[in-house]
Amino acid sequence: MIKNILNLGDAAVYCDFGKDVNQEINTNVIKYFKNIKDKNIEGITNITPSYNKLIVSFDLTVTNYSKIKKLIENIEINDKSEKAKKILEIPVCCENNLKLDDDRLEKILKIKFDKILENFFNKEYFCYMTGFIAGMPFLGDLDKSMRVKRLETPRVKVPKGSVGLTEQFANIYTFESPGGWNIIGNTPLKIFDNTKEHEPNLINPGDIIIFNRINLDQYNEQKLF
Repeated sequence: MIKNILNLGDAAVYCDFGKDVNQEINTNVIKYFKNIKDKNIEGITNITPSYNKLIVSFDLTVTNYSKIKKLIENIEINDKSEKAKKILEIPVCCENNLKLDDDRLEKILKIKFDKILENFFNKEYFCYMTGFIAGMPFLGDLDKSMRVKRLETPRVKVPKGSVGLTEQFANIYTFESPGGWNIIGNTPLKIFDNTKEHEPNLINPGDIIIFNRINLDQYNEQKLF
C-alpha cells in the first residue's frame, strides 16, 4: 500500500507506493486511482497514476494539502467495486518498413528477428500506465532476454501506431512523435481517439493486452487512421 504521502508543489500530493516496478504495486496504485476517481471528491482536479506513484492535484481555493492527505489516508478501498480486468487483442504487422529496428535488435539481443517476434507475441501484457503522449500505454513485462535500451539518438518522427520495446516495457505510439523506442511493427488500430470525450483511451491502466501478428494485407484492410 502507500508508503508515504508528500507535498508536490502547492496544489498536489505525491503518493509513494515503493521503489519497485511490478504488477502487485501497480495494481495497488490503480485501486487507489479508481476509488478516488469514483468518489468525485470536491476540490480534486486531476489524478495521475504511474508505475508506483499516484499524483493527486487539487484546487487550493476549495481544499488543501492536509485535507487531501487525510482523505487519502482514510479512504476505504473497495475491491468489490473494481471491474474485471479488460482483455484486449491488438493486431500488429511486423513487415516491410513497419519494422524499423529489426537489424538493431538482432545485433543487440543476438537472436534472429523471427525468434524475437515469437517471444513477443507469445505472452500477455499488463498496462501499468498511460502517458508521455496522450493515451500511450506502457505494457509489461518483457522477458529478460528481450530487454534492450532506447536508441542512442532518438528519431525525430516515429509513425503513429508504432509498437516499440525498451527495458521491461512495450508501448504503442498514439501519435506521430519523436521517440527512442525500438520499433518492431505497427498496429492499424486507433489507440487514442480524441473525438471520444469521456473514454479516449482504448487501453487503460490494469488492462491485459494480447498482441496478434497480422500480415501487410490484413494491416491495410484494418487500418483506422
